[in-house]
Amino acid sequence: MHLVETMAYAGEKPWHGLGNKLAPQQPIEAWRQQAGMDWKIEESEVRYITGNNNLGVINAFPEQKVLYRSDTRAPLAVVSKRFKVVQPGEVLEFYRDLTSHSGFELETAGVLREGRKFWALARTGQSTTLKGRDKVDGYLLLATACDGTLATTAQFTSVRVVCNNTLRVALGNNNGAVKVPHRSEFDPEVVKRQLGITVASWDGFVARMKALVERPVDPDTVEGLLRRVLTYAGPDGRADIVNEQALANVRALYEGGGRGAMLPSSRGTAWGLLNSVTEYVDHHRRARSDDHRRDAAWFGQGAQLKQRAWDEAMKLVA
Repeated sequence: MHLVETMAYAGEKPWHGLGNKLAPQQPIEAWRQQAGMDWKIEESEVRYITGNNNLGVINAFPEQKVLYRSDTRAPLAVVSKRFKVVQPGEVLEFYRDLTSHSGFELETAGVLREGRKFWALARTGQSTTLKGRDKVDGYLLLATACDGTLATTAQFTSVRVVCNNTLRVALGNNNGAVKVPHRSEFDPEVVKRQLGITVASWDGFVARMKALVERPVDPDTVEGLLRRVLTYAGPDGRADIVNEQALANVRALYEGGGRGAMLPSSRGTAWGLLNSVTEYVDHHRRARSDDHRRDAAWFGQGAQLKQRAWDEAMKLVA
């Protein structure tokens, strides 16, 4: 079962083989229609019936509201009355001036989990090549959920072209993301101003990637980093346990099984080690489906695992 409800893409077919292909440089209106984002989230009071056999009195519960799709009337979630809704169209509209005037280009957009989560991903036009062959492109992801599982999140992301590995662009204490909780109004211009600080972080991110490329790692360093990163919580709050199966899988990717593992930028380097973890999270980590894996890699436990790997790799070049 796919988490992806509807989707549109420009360029190569995405990881799950689904979606409507669009020619480059299409207007936002075309993306809205082809990505299945041309509907709104409506809201209604929560009501319940008191009495026997559903023949009693209809009452309202004013503290919460029901969110539902305007096109199918399908229910999406029950949330607090104070919950601020972000519409599917607003996610795409966020990119209108960026694609018109700033050189951004939408690449994917769509709806997950029957309309509860939706996203758009655009290339920023930033790119670098490591050791002459290893290309990394910059992207901006905007995603939100109406069921309380995700704050509205805008984050800069890098994609390593050879393997489609994704990493959040981070610089120092700035993690390259802006999060707007649903108790606050989503103001696109405020978010863009906050992101403006992180646009300049691309150069810093490139410098750190290049430092990782130049940092050789020996087998003991590889083993130590993986044992610090690939852990899960022990029972009853006890010490973390190393995931030995994951460690074996990542080590195999690093030692030549991974896509791009034998490139000069990766072989025997901290950059190659980091990418063995990101490839594992993005493409091989156990999940109910490819969609669940990608969802976790962007927003959930997989994203946290990649962040830990990044933090540990940074210690090697500090």
